Amino acid sequence: MENESELLTLRRARLDAWRDLGIDPFGEAFPGAETCRQVVENYVEERPVKIAGRLISKREMGKNVFAHIQDETGKLQVYAQVQGLGDKFAYWKLLDLGDFIGGEGTLFITKTGEKTVRLSDLKILSKSLRPIPSQWYGLADVEQRYRQRYVDLIVGEEARRVLLLRSRIVSEVRRFFEERQFIEVETPMMQTVAGGAAARPFVTKHNALGLDLYLRIAPELYLKRLLVGGFTKVFEINRNFRNEGISRRHNPEFTMLEAYWAYADFNGMAQLVEDLITSVARKVMGTLQVGGRPASEDGTTPAVPPIDLTAPWPRKPYRELVKSAAGDDWFAITDAQRRERCAKLGVEISPAMEDFEITNQIFEKLVEAKTVNPLFVTHLPKELVPLARQNADDPSVVDVFELIIGGQEISPGYSELNNPIVQRQRLEKQAGEEQQKLDEDFLTALEYGMPPAGGIGVGIDRLVMTLTGAESIRDVILFPLLKPKA
Repeated sequence: MENESELLTLRRARLDAWRDLGIDPFGEAFPGAETCRQVVENYVEERPVKIAGRLISKREMGKNVFAHIQDETGKLQVYAQVQGLGDKFAYWKLLDLGDFIGGEGTLFITKTGEKTVRLSDLKILSKSLRPIPSQWYGLADVEQRYRQRYVDLIVGEEARRVLLLRSRIVSEVRRFFEERQFIEVETPMMQTVAGGAAARPFVTKHNALGLDLYLRIAPELYLKRLLVGGFTKVFEINRNFRNEGISRRHNPEFTMLEAYWAYADFNGMAQLVEDLITSVARKVMGTLQVGGRPASEDGTTPAVPPIDLTAPWPRKPYRELVKSAAGDDWFAITDAQRRERCAKLGVEISPAMEDFEITNQIFEKLVEAKTVNPLFVTHLPKELVPLARQNADDPSVVDVFELIIGGQEISPGYSELNNPIVQRQRLEKQAGEEQQKLDEDFLTALEYGMPPAGGIGVGIDRLVMTLTGAESIRDVILFPLLKPKA
């Protein structure tokens, strides 16, 4: 069997052979080609077509060749014979799997029922100098799929499926908001104050101005400035950056949707996000039963049942969910008793955790992680959400929801805090605890008056995971961050 070095040498030799024929193996424009899907879906016998794509298989049988090309829409079979191609039939000896080719011909159906192009012309459009792995997913280093995503997309049908679905999902999200007269905006990615969420930022420097800047952790405070300025419905789909750990559900650079609606509240935003996700699921996935996976053939991975997105989705108070998981007396017992109960329930906590943080650990481990179908968790403790409006009947909680699907938070939503005096108090407390700078310009903006409003955030990467059944956030990001190889 040829080793990689021999294969590379052979391809270089074929490169020279093309040049000896006076043909540039890195080609020229080839406009007007149909996609593989268009050819198949618009099949009419003997219809002339022009096609282009990457060569992924070929079977040479004397004076006949059957091959497949591939583009982002799928595969297409082509057929060539000496009578049809003449001298160009010899090109097949110089073509390797991975080469981009173009051709013209007519359509027919083979005896096995496959729609095929009978070639009358053939061109090389770009030479591949490296062999394509035949069993990419069998590689010992599974991270190589992410490191060389371009190869993963060539040979990995599932990778192509998920990442093309991601593109359609984002398009449908955008269309959903535009149809409801929300204005799409862009706010700064580099900020002088990292605000809008509690997270560790990435720090950079603008040399000309001598400024320390932060890659944004959330667009929230700038979007609210637009409400102050008179916009009533705004949304943004863009990147956030958080200088924190990497896991199955976390990437330091990730995509968020945030939307704000003047004169709405958290109940209206919950309905909006329910309508959004069910609409996207129907239009892109064609079903409200999403994300399930069959058991692996070897039996090592159990089947994952689908998530049922059928509306309406239940809404339950945070406090009641915690009590159902940790005991009806949870909020009546002492801090020491709560810590003791955490140990019995198998929930890890640290000595430095405050009381509300211990309770939130119970929620995350015993409620959130075990919730499969959509659930709106409402009225969270005010300590967890400093930018939300305080509840009128219970000042210990705020008017918010967290949407949980598939064991993870997909979307938070608030009745936004628009009282600049209370907002300053909360941000000062948060800044003191976490050593954050106060965004004085945002507080000044609030003093000009912000209308009552509702807001939501939707983690696009997690939404794609939910709808497609992807197991890791790396599967839904084209180029996830990885530690360089030593």
